[in-house]
Amino acid sequence: MNRAPGFWWQKDSLASRALWPVSTLYGAIAGHRMYKRPRLSPGVPVICVGNFTMGGAGKTPVALAVVRMLLAAGKTPAVLTRGYGGRLKGPVLADPEVHTAAHIGDEALLLAGIAPVVVGADRVAGAAMAIEAGADVLVMDDGFQNHSLAKTLSLVVVDAAAGIGNGLVFPAGPLRAPLDTQLQFADAIVAVGAGPVDAELRTIAADYGIPLHAAVLAPENGADFEGKRVLAFAGIGRPEKFFESLTACGADVAGTPFADHHVFTDVEAERLLARAESEGRLLVTTEKDAARMKAAKGAVERLHAASRVLKVSIDFADEGPKALVLAALGARTARNAKKGWAKVK
Repeated sequence: MNRAPGFWWQKDSLASRALWPVSTLYGAIAGHRMYKRPRLSPGVPVICVGNFTMGGAGKTPVALAVVRMLLAAGKTPAVLTRGYGGRLKGPVLADPEVHTAAHIGDEALLLAGIAPVVVGADRVAGAAMAIEAGADVLVMDDGFQNHSLAKTLSLVVVDAAAGIGNGLVFPAGPLRAPLDTQLQFADAIVAVGAGPVDAELRTIAADYGIPLHAAVLAPENGADFEGKRVLAFAGIGRPEKFFESLTACGADVAGTPFADHHVFTDVEAERLLARAESEGRLLVTTEKDAARMKAAKGAVERLHAASRVLKVSIDFADEGPKALVLAALGARTARNAKKGWAKVK
């Protein structure tokens, strides 16, 4: 996936104006799909962790946190994910001993470290496989706009620093569907990022009566990099967020950003290795990037071996998200009366 164009984060630009007609058509189709009746109510709670926009916002760390909440509650969760960046269409049960990021994507590998993960574009087929394997609750990593499964709870993750950009639908802006449509399906917003939550986001949440919960990505091993000169590289939705985290840990950071889900080449690996050596810097990357390099050969294999990983986890500012997750376990139907749907049997 290419990096998001700069005009997505500008309130008014010639590019967004030019793309507005296409954006309107795309938004109408995407919005219509969200209103469709779900194809399946799987008989177990379905907790969706999604976002309003294209690209990363912190969904996977939030999904990991939700899975840990469920495990602590004595449940047997399974994660459903498309496996972006992987070539297997699925559904397939992720096996870190067999599959690589090239097979099932980097997010699936990370999630499979703590719970069963079913990878596949068909969420209904994936749900059936997960339940057959023993899952009593499903966590969807992404899929907020997907209508195929009836959702019990939808947590929408937003990067508090980036917000919703120019508020326009793809390709004129970063939104996956019109915002007013998406807000009707959101049970809560999780704003991820240090510092105050974007004022516009607070206003939006208040206008629609949606709870907003702040959270930060907290480094788990930040002390390892305090006082170190590091060459940080990342192919995630917003690499700058990763570089800022390392700086907050006390590191002297030189950052090299790549596109989201970037697959490193030998040439790029050689350049990073050479620069780190010439500048006397420690190579540091994200867990997702390390997962993508794990089964590589040649220079990328050497880059993986030479790189340290900054591990992060979600730290919620309050108990709201946990309360919502635990409450969802007792729900017997999807929360769709608000949309005017008949309850899914």
